[in-house]
Amino acid sequence: MRRLPHHTRALRGLFATLLTALAVVAALVTAAPPAQADTTICEQYGSATIQGRYVVQNNRWGTSATQCVTATDTGFRLTQADGSVPTDGAPKSYPSVFNGCHYTNCSPGTELPARISGISTAPSSISYGFVGDAVYNASYDIWLDPTPRTDGVNRTEIMIWFNKVGPIQPIGSQVGTATVGGRSWQVWSGSNGSNDVLSFVAPSAISSWSFDVMDFVRETVARGMAQNDWYLTSIQAGFEPWQNGAGLAVNSFSSTVNTGGGPGEPGDPAACTVSYDTNVWPGGFTANVTVRNTGSSAVDGWELAFTLPSGQRVTNAWNASVTPSSGAVTARAVDSNARIAPGGSQSFGFQGTHSGSFARPDGFRLNGTACTTA
Repeated sequence: MRRLPHHTRALRGLFATLLTALAVVAALVTAAPPAQADTTICEQYGSATIQGRYVVQNNRWGTSATQCVTATDTGFRLTQADGSVPTDGAPKSYPSVFNGCHYTNCSPGTELPARISGISTAPSSISYGFVGDAVYNASYDIWLDPTPRTDGVNRTEIMIWFNKVGPIQPIGSQVGTATVGGRSWQVWSGSNGSNDVLSFVAPSAISSWSFDVMDFVRETVARGMAQNDWYLTSIQAGFEPWQNGAGLAVNSFSSTVNTGGGPGEPGDPAACTVSYDTNVWPGGFTANVTVRNTGSSAVDGWELAFTLPSGQRVTNAWNASVTPSSGAVTARAVDSNARIAPGGSQSFGFQGTHSGSFARPDGFRLNGTACTTA
């Protein structure tokens, strides 16, 4: 048999090695998902889909100046944000990424709209990139409506202000503070003329966080600004810029809505009855309130919302915190009585002042569910 020259055998071996390497590379390229090229959007309401499940939107509505966002694999960045608007008015825009439906634009495969009472958890995570040469907020928006609408303006907007830079403030006025999701927040309430707005403002900047959206939804229901038979329609994360804003970024965003939760979870609605016994004297009164769970599931972390008649004001309370002191108030459980077992009850009381003729409140709602009165 004729033997090949040594250099020929070497070249053939090298060629075989190269073919094997190319085959491996080809297999890897075939198996790996194609990288998504960044997409820049400058149209006023232009949008793009990322991760096959979320929508990035430019959403420039408060100015005619140019604004462009670049959708990335995991979020977006604001690449151009010209012009400015007065800081005592509305912002220029709300570039954001969302899960759900916004003016008939629905994210692929979304579970939204979904009835609040049917949602067990809605875990989400967000990572922001901030800049220092702009006036803006980093705002996470949660939209609620009595109907499963996919278009137009919803009844109630929940805003979570992760960061605030410049002389801007939420809509309405501050109505107190609250602990939600294990963090402390300033709470603001008001209306922008189209919808009610409940804002939770972080005392200092939060650049990233993983949390349950339903913690804020349930707090909103407890404050009487939504009901458990309403719908969660959209979950959005972005920015409201007033001045400049180029460089702001949502580095990453995730949102999941889990429906069909089991009984007995914190914040679950329940059938309920309320008895309201009073002792009244000129200018003052005490009220002893008993909340009975007539449903089949325990209620944890209960909150009872009701409206005090005009002229009445709470001066102190026991076995619950009652805030604010007048108008639409919410009584919140303390650690020692946070659970109401099926068929069981919890009681609390408060002392107050009144002017004119005395009247009893009505419209009691336990964790957003209307109660009958005994």
